[in-house]
Amino acid sequence: MPEPEWLGRGPRVAIRPVRPGDGPEFTRLVRASEALHHPWLSMPATEADFAAYAATLDGEQRAGLLVCLRETGAPAGFVNINNIVRGRFQCGALGYGAFAPAAGRGLMSEGLGLVLRHAFGPLGLHRLEANVQPGNAASLALVKRNGFRLEGFSPGFLFIDGAWRDHERWAITADMLPDHDG
Repeated sequence: MPEPEWLGRGPRVAIRPVRPGDGPEFTRLVRASEALHHPWLSMPATEADFAAYAATLDGEQRAGLLVCLRETGAPAGFVNINNIVRGRFQCGALGYGAFAPAAGRGLMSEGLGLVLRHAFGPLGLHRLEANVQPGNAASLALVKRNGFRLEGFSPGFLFIDGAWRDHERWAITADMLPDHDG
């Protein structure tokens, strides 16, 4: 089997676009990760839901990326860049999640770093936001480790798990990356 076309590679993980053929493995991992993500996140857990999700990933307004183990190519998690706005904004909003077998090993932190370099490099974005529920310690740690700054609080921001949930707004701009050359 040929090696996937990676958009970025780190020591342990690499990123690539989500593909329609990822459905069976993606949904299997989503179902295995349900306890990890409840009540923070809901993801496509059936083939039909995955097909609908994958169809929205046009690369222009929404990009879906898999964080994969370099050794095996197995998915460790995903990062979506949603609501991409061009023109004077050049921004997007992140959605992400680790899959249970890979959670707690720093793989998503490495993967998010690769996504940031891809977004601020080839995609030409200037700013990314991550909206995180205040009680989601793992997600807050992830954005902090990757250099995001806290910008505010949004009451009733997203409807998740049957209720409107408050979120903290975290953001990063291209010039905030540690290896930015000015």
